[in-house]
Amino acid sequence: MSATPPNPSGHGAAVGCAGLPGQAGPAEPIAGAGPAGAPGQAGHAEPIAGAGPARAPGQAVRAGSTAAAFVGVPVDPPDLAVGEAVGRALAEDLLPLGDLTAALVAGDRLTAVAVVARRPGVLAGSACAKRTCADVDPSLAVRWVVPDGSAVGPGTVVATVEGSLRSVLTAERTMLNFLCHLSGVATLTRRFVDVVQAANPATRVLDTRKTTPGLRALEKAAVRAGGGHNHRASLSDAVLVKDNHLDGVSIAEAVSRARAAWPGRMVEVECDRIEQVAEALSAGATMVLLDNMDPDQVHQCVALVRSAGSGGAPPLGLARPLVEVSGGVDLESAPLFAAAGADFVSVGALTHSAPALDLGLDLQRELGHRAGSDPQAGTGPQAGAGDRAGARPQAGQDRPQGPSGAPGGGARSGERS
Repeated sequence: MSATPPNPSGHGAAVGCAGLPGQAGPAEPIAGAGPAGAPGQAGHAEPIAGAGPARAPGQAVRAGSTAAAFVGVPVDPPDLAVGEAVGRALAEDLLPLGDLTAALVAGDRLTAVAVVARRPGVLAGSACAKRTCADVDPSLAVRWVVPDGSAVGPGTVVATVEGSLRSVLTAERTMLNFLCHLSGVATLTRRFVDVVQAANPATRVLDTRKTTPGLRALEKAAVRAGGGHNHRASLSDAVLVKDNHLDGVSIAEAVSRARAAWPGRMVEVECDRIEQVAEALSAGATMVLLDNMDPDQVHQCVALVRSAGSGGAPPLGLARPLVEVSGGVDLESAPLFAAAGADFVSVGALTHSAPALDLGLDLQRELGHRAGSDPQAGTGPQAGAGDRAGARPQAGQDRPQGPSGAPGGGARSGERS
């Protein structure tokens, strides 16, 4: 783990427990709001606790909420990562001939749709959804209603899109794929954060590098949206000495080499028995990772770490080495490890096993044809669908809002493949 405070891009993250230098205090849980709002308004989730007040898209989560333990930690992924992921997804869907079925729809036909939550959860992935619409058709008017990190419930309208029906149909699946997957990550993260915070407000939930290839920055942003924290974003972020690294090398020698080669970096040592923890402390490790231990063993190791202090030279200015628990952590065991005094509980399932959150696209109303257009025109192949996917809007901007008026109820289309 990096020795510096969290990077907004998710590439590296500071770690520590409440009360240690550079670490924020315990988070304050905020209860979820009431029932889903009217169409066109942001609804609220019932079962997902910990969602703070709405923010502008891209704005940092407020300090003190369960969605962030650091002041000013943004939840949006880097724009470069968003553009690359969306570009790959659209190329996968549109090459080589574009959207053949959407080409059957009149090119001048206009529509208004809403992105609606079907199940309770926590929203993430709005940057990818907006980028998808912009790349497919820059004229699509996207209005985002609910920011990432917010709790949603059945019927919550999270966004509206107005413009070419053909373009909306082309963007639909890619947009929903990102939203459903990343919101699923945020939702599972929030569940872990809630149970861990209830057991010990000083314990933080970390993700791992067990991410979907090519989507790491997006999934780590979703973890932040859910209130979790990021472990290493890459192998170059910090030194993590695992059992396989100790073939013919002692823990003391490994820590010494790491400090000499990478001064100022976090040096963490994986331990599966208490004797290794003692050795890591004596060597001056900044963090110990307790692998596949039970809560009683974790409690013993935490007591040892606290009694040993910094083990000589204070590691990176911390009051003491930090304790992470990993290996088979689930919603039942996570609070037990937190109650045992762990500073961090890392959960690979946040990114490799999170179920998708069900969101869909509901047709709100038909807007007719573009002014001055020929209603019979545009039924040939979808000109520009594949080409337009290369457009790049300014980072972080929504599309201009389309025609006013609250959308009414409409047909669901979220289940189409």
